[in-house]
Amino acid sequence: MLSINYATSEDADFMEEVGMWPPSPLMEEEIQKKIRDKRCYILREGNEIVGLMRFNMIFEFIPFLTSFWLAESCRGKGYGTQAMEHWENEMRGLGYKMIMVSTQVDETAQHFYRKIGYKDMGAITMDIAPYEQPLEMFLGKSL
Repeated sequence: MLSINYATSEDADFMEEVGMWPPSPLMEEEIQKKIRDKRCYILREGNEIVGLMRFNMIFEFIPFLTSFWLAESCRGKGYGTQAMEHWENEMRGLGYKMIMVSTQVDETAQHFYRKIGYKDMGAITMDIAPYEQPLEMFLGKSL
């Protein structure tokens, strides 16, 4: 059974290992902010950590999922959908009317997000070192 809880200081090492890219001298400070501000969830199956969801605010008023990692062994079991529904319901309960996510065009996550009701909203090119990557696409959903 999947449990979804806010990250705590005990989860900081996992957050650094899985959820923070690129590594930077400010990483520890950012991790502590995520914990303090309740902007990171840890997903567990029993006592085992199987996922992480991290978000910020974009334009200061739209929740924006910046990282969603789920262990390969847990994919295809409905955990991703369950985790997204958890986040969406929480954001809805806080009064937000829209949420956003992003993924690279070469990742399959875009198909998952569309399947659960997100629509394409645009993309940006990230071609400045050290952040070069394939096109980053943005998707959004009305709450």
